[in-house]
Amino acid sequence: MTQRFGRVLAWVFLAVVLLVTVFPFFWIVRTALSNNFALATHPSSLLPADFTLGPFKRVLGLATLSEAQAEGGSGASLDALLYLRNSVIYAAGLTAVVVFCSAAGAYAFARLRWRGRNALFSILLCALMIPTVFTMLPNFVLVKDLGLTNSFAGLVAPNALFFAFALFFLRQFMLGLPTEIEEAAIVDGAGHFRILFRIILPMSSGPLTTLSLLMFIVAWNDYFWPLLVTGKKSVQPLTLALGVFKQSSPNTAPDWAGLMAATLVAAVPMLALFVVFGRRIVNSIGFTGFR
Repeated sequence: MTQRFGRVLAWVFLAVVLLVTVFPFFWIVRTALSNNFALATHPSSLLPADFTLGPFKRVLGLATLSEAQAEGGSGASLDALLYLRNSVIYAAGLTAVVVFCSAAGAYAFARLRWRGRNALFSILLCALMIPTVFTMLPNFVLVKDLGLTNSFAGLVAPNALFFAFALFFLRQFMLGLPTEIEEAAIVDGAGHFRILFRIILPMSSGPLTTLSLLMFIVAWNDYFWPLLVTGKKSVQPLTLALGVFKQSSPNTAPDWAGLMAATLVAAVPMLALFVVFGRRIVNSIGFTGFR
């Protein structure tokens, strides 16, 4: 009886946690399918207020000025495809460079023997304890002096060559790899680069995939750094575009329906990644034990 009661209590707790987690997303969808004027008169309705696809049309630039204003929009539109392209370029570029550099560094710290290896790794690991906001100003000054503002290179540069978590994540996995294949490759005359690309990286495909997904999500959701170094639509990611869209009608009520539609458009790629690779993420995180 006690065991059954505990099981029921656990399921109730999980149901509450699931409801609290999913409800904000449900509210985004509900608002995105509502008429912006009707939201003011039905603020607590669980169903879309005067159901319409107008907010998505405004976000995708498919609605005329009169159609947008008729549904409570400001008349502003969002070139979602352009900003989505910018976010993909930024996130994919940062992910590729960070994963490659971190994999090479993790191999050096985990598989090679050289004096001062552990001491240097401990120093580099201290970067995890430094808040990101402390490095924003010096990174901005560096990017500005290099003439990389308003460019994808300026967006990627600060975190491209060294990302403490990525280095630690891959090193922990590589420490546990068996040495027999590596030693056999050395006997056959293979160098470090060949061992890295032909043996270590294929054996690390799980953690590499997980790290790539995590880095892509971090870059996709980044807001403050792109706000500092970009001022042109041609390089601004979607996170900045959402802020601009919200402020497009300062003299009237915000277009909440359009803003939620834009937020949903931005969230769909991340949701798709989690649906496709969610199990791999959970399984691969277990590979990184402390040693």
